[in-house]
Order: sequence, then C-alpha cells, then structure tokens
Amino acid sequence: MSSVRPKLKPEVPKVVTAWSAPLGYTVYRTASGDWSQHIKDAQVLTHDAADEALALSLKDQVRANDPYLMEVSEDGQITGRETLRESIRANGPTCHPQYGRQAENS
Repeated sequence: MSSVRPKLKPEVPKVVTAWSAPLGYTVYRTASGDWSQHIKDAQVLTHDAADEALALSLKDQVRANDPYLMEVSEDGQITGRETLRESIRANGPTCHPQYGRQAENS
C-alpha cells in the first residue's frame, strides 16, 4: 500500500519517512540506510538523492512500510503543507504528555 503524497520540487529539502510495524512508530531513513525513530537522525536530501533514497526504501518494506518523502527545512525541522500531520507522527499522540513519545523527554 502506498500513500499518495504531494509532489515536492527537486530543490525542496526532504527526508524519507515510513512506519515500522514491529516498533509501532514512525521511522526516518538515516544516512547509513538504517531507520531511526527520531527525526533528528534523518538524512536531509534534495534532487536525485531523495528519489534514490526513496527507491531503496520502497525495496526495504520489511523493516519499514509505506515510505514517502516528507518536506523539511534545511536543518531537518518539520515544515511544509503537512506540518501538523508530520509533527504528530514525529512527536506522538496529542494526549497527556505522560503518554507516548512525549514521556521519553521528561
């Protein structure tokens, strides 16, 4: 299954994100080709490098499902037209801070 995502211009900074069913978390592709639960570890890509990373991720759907490109700022911060959705995916549910990933930072 694949999400239909808006096409991002080649020069727009982006990261590859996906879902890890075994972990139950959103994951981000790192420069080494691994997956991390933390967006700060994600490799920020542009142009052909982003398309190549996505193509490799689509072949690796055992570790991470439904990968797609997500817009970020040049320093890897969530931005773009889907900021709210991606912020929730990165930070956990919008519930009491003692639950979800927010609790990890306490």
